[in-house]
Amino acid sequence: MRLHDKTAIVVGAGQTSGETMGNGRATAIRFAQEGAQVLLVDKDEASANDTLEIITDAGGTASVLAANIIDEAHCKAITDTCVERYGRIDILHNNVGRSEGDRPTPDLDADTWDALMAMNLKGMFMTIKHVLPVMRAQKSGSIINVSSTASVSICATVTYKTSKGAINTMTQHLAMENAPHGVRANAILPGLMDTPMAIERRAREQGVERDVVRQARNAKVPLLGQMGTAWDVANAALFLASDEAQYITGVLLPVDGGRLVRIGE
Repeated sequence: MRLHDKTAIVVGAGQTSGETMGNGRATAIRFAQEGAQVLLVDKDEASANDTLEIITDAGGTASVLAANIIDEAHCKAITDTCVERYGRIDILHNNVGRSEGDRPTPDLDADTWDALMAMNLKGMFMTIKHVLPVMRAQKSGSIINVSSTASVSICATVTYKTSKGAINTMTQHLAMENAPHGVRANAILPGLMDTPMAIERRAREQGVERDVVRQARNAKVPLLGQMGTAWDVANAALFLASDEAQYITGVLLPVDGGRLVRIGE
């Protein structure tokens, strides 16, 4: 097992409702399948418990913590709880973020900017801040931040793109800052994915069936004309979390079916 005897925190281990699986849930399941004991963190405790049920039914080890990462006390509690329950922290996977409510720059109000930045960027920083002393003391650890290909390609809305670009920069800084302590930091940049957050919301906002949204997104993907799934992100996270990636830090890894090769899209 690739994560045998490792402890992982997955922040955003629940998901919004939908007919497919979200990135955070898939990653938590994948970590548990490979032997990790997983702390499932989400502000939606019921959804995190659904993830827990999937893991435990398959013989994995996990537990749930309800937390909202826009509150620093909750971020500290994530670290404290993981150490109390499992004794160490080997992996921190940050999967929380949203774009709903974002607008083109002239139409965006400052409160929405603040709310999105608090969730997408500040919350991630605060979670990392409290985990780092534990990882530094261990002289080991893997931090994986979920960014987006929107950070380096055209995006219709300003806050989401800006926050994800900042995640890239923060990840690279963390990699260099913590390399002497044996702590690695990398980011995953998902492209067009078939997840509930991507499909159900757009179908609702556009007033169309899910398959209409899927077809339009599939047409933009070079690799077989097909969006990725949450398992593609989970498998990338598994590699970055494992000892197979022990010499990899500061990487921004696209998981996008080749879309970033299409300059300007």
